[in-house]
Amino acid sequence: MLRDVLIQKGLSNREAEVAELVSKGLSNKEVANQLFVTEKTVKFHLTNIYKKMNVKSRAQLIVWCLPHLGFVESEAARQEAPVAAANTNAFGATTIPAGSATVGGSVQTIVPGRSNDIGSNRGGNSDIGAMGI
Repeated sequence: MLRDVLIQKGLSNREAEVAELVSKGLSNKEVANQLFVTEKTVKFHLTNIYKKMNVKSRAQLIVWCLPHLGFVESEAARQEAPVAAANTNAFGATTIPAGSATVGGSVQTIVPGRSNDIGSNRGGNSDIGAMGI
């Protein structure tokens, strides 16, 4: 589906392939390996893609392609498959609540927005180093 949309926007078949793989999160090296070309060739295609799509970066290309990738689930699909111990926020993103992590027999509370350096000794168990972590 995405490839068809990209071809309609003026990209060649190969450019559409590259754009699709990049939009799925592959690096230039991974794209090159999958398409049996060099990284230099992938960069060349990306330069042409950016010009044709009128975007300035890889991030803008990905944002443009996201609605066409099929990653966005419908509301009905989200309601049928709830995620255990997770919440969905107002934007439809799944959030996992902060909690506790057990390391080496001690419990560390994970606090969002605060340094959670498990290796520090704040009255907890300091034998973490002996475990090779």
